[in-house]
Amino acid sequence: MLKFTIPGIRELNAENVVFDYNGTIAVDGIMSSDIKEMINELAEHAKVYILTADTYGTVKSQCEGLNVTLKTFPRDNAAVFKRDIVKALEGGSICVGNGYNDIEMFKVCDLSIAIIGQDGCCGKLLSFADIVVNCPKDAFMLLLNPDRVKATLRS
Repeated sequence: MLKFTIPGIRELNAENVVFDYNGTIAVDGIMSSDIKEMINELAEHAKVYILTADTYGTVKSQCEGLNVTLKTFPRDNAAVFKRDIVKALEGGSICVGNGYNDIEMFKVCDLSIAIIGQDGCCGKLLSFADIVVNCPKDAFMLLLNPDRVKATLRS
């Protein structure tokens, strides 16, 4: 479980970390070896989910050997599928994404992190994000170092 104490705001306990795939942790359907290592490190502390319509058809091979739960869904209505998956999780959830179809899951999670990344970030998503970072590595470092979240969100 990931535990964050955010002074003046709240205690946050999250058993789940949910990642959008393309544009968030993968570029053109491919994850770097660094991202894969960070996923497995994070999986020592929380359940890691990867959600995708698998635009490039690579997610299964890219996630082979990773300690993740992979959820794929049709390309149409991706936002609804993502939201419903997050709503069904128990134990608190952190969501990480970059696209318009991540807005609905950001609305229902306990902590949301938008990644700008190589694919950019949907401007509308930013208004639903608790934290915005430059790249996936920054998101992993936030989650693995609770004082960074505290410093960013304290009142």
